[in-house]
Formats: sequence, C-alpha cells, structure tokens
Amino acid sequence: MKTSDLCILLSVAVAFITTAYLWFNGQKQEGLFTATWIPSILTFAIYFKLISRK
Repeated sequence: MKTSDLCILLSVAVAFITTAYLWFNGQKQEGLFTATWIPSILTFAIYFKLISRK
C-alpha cells in the first residue's frame, strides 16, 4: 500500500467522522453535505489510480 493510498483512506475516515459528528449533534443538513465528500474522494482516488497505470 502506497503513501497516497493511506492519505486517501485517512481523508475518507476524517470525512466520515465529521459526518457522524455533525449528524448526531443535530446538524443534519451539514452532515448530509459532508457525507457527499466520501464517494467524491473515493472516485477521484480511483480516477488518479487508473491514470497512473497508463
């Protein structure tokens, strides 16, 4: 596993923790907004991984 993979997983974990924190503290709209970051981060990670293989 590369350092870039660990950075991606760390950023996803931070986004997930932020989402859970906001959701359970009553800020549901903000929680839903930050929840959309997780698939976006993973999508960009997959895209850049595919680009680097060429």
